Amino acid sequence: MTKTTFIAACLLPITAVCSSADSPPAAEITNGSVRIRVFLPDAKTGFYRGTRFDWAGVIGGAEYAGHDYFPQWFQRVDAKVSDFIYDGPDIVAGRCTAITGPSEEFATDGKALGFDEAKPGGTFIKIGVGVLRKPDDAKYDMFRVYEIVNGGKWAVRQDSDAIEFRQELSDPSTGYAYDYRKTVSVTKGKPQLVLDHSLRNTGRRAIRSSVYNHNFLYLDRQSPGPDISITVPFMIQASPPPDQHLAEVRGNQIVFQNTLAGEDRVYFAIAGFGLDPKDYDIRIENRKSGAGLRITADRSLARAALWSIRAPLSVEPFIDLKIDPGAEFTWRINYDFYKLPTNGN
Repeated sequence: MTKTTFIAACLLPITAVCSSADSPPAAEITNGSVRIRVFLPDAKTGFYRGTRFDWAGVIGGAEYAGHDYFPQWFQRVDAKVSDFIYDGPDIVAGRCTAITGPSEEFATDGKALGFDEAKPGGTFIKIGVGVLRKPDDAKYDMFRVYEIVNGGKWAVRQDSDAIEFRQELSDPSTGYAYDYRKTVSVTKGKPQLVLDHSLRNTGRRAIRSSVYNHNFLYLDRQSPGPDISITVPFMIQASPPPDQHLAEVRGNQIVFQNTLAGEDRVYFAIAGFGLDPKDYDIRIENRKSGAGLRITADRSLARAALWSIRAPLSVEPFIDLKIDPGAEFTWRINYDFYKLPTNGN
């Protein structure tokens, strides 16, 4: 790694790897065939400053063979919006949803770590974000922006083909503490993006949580439609079954019956997988554009879902985390980009 930037409580701009002073801090990595744009954590000028998703390694674009797999899928951000809304041709995202690319969220049964036991005014943890303040007795809301009491200590190390993020965080009032590392890299000689993770529990309490990747795939800004298929190595059980006017499960495949438009939405839980990490193997192919993406991991699936609107297509795989004090948990996710034959060739 050639560049190192330390950010005390994530408050200082990452000038060492900024593209310009008036744009969100970002960096680019490449291996010659794949180019990845990565947004960097910054509490004042960062691209993503919500309290839902992990701030480390937000992907703002992945280009291969003339295609961009993860461009921005919303047109504007509005702090008054909860999740997202439609405004004519535009999609307007709230602060906690305004993120792109492979983006990860740590959650415990849909909640943040320690939220239920915290009293109003107390603190809870969002891994990859920091120590947050619980303002009242309201239920946890992933779309709500919570006060960041302590963003931890961030360090970013950059090379031409990899960026490593590290967040060290401790909250004595809850007993939770961790050392989190995430490396975004491209593989030499292959059209592959790799996300390597390490989470070490440095606190006095066990971490019981899960992490999932939202995978905001928006290939060349094309709406999901009949040219797209999703394939997994197991027979899919969908709950509830999708609206057959929009999508359909066919054995181990999901196909779109019509192009999503307007406020069309497809969402269902995916089951049928086993405990073998080989079931974490998702292929998404667009026959019209000739672009394919394969997503694999070295950990088994705990849960999975498909969420899609007229912009991104998001297959959401979950991994469970059970980390005792002093222990470390690692996981790797691979994104392999490839070409498909087009026009019968």
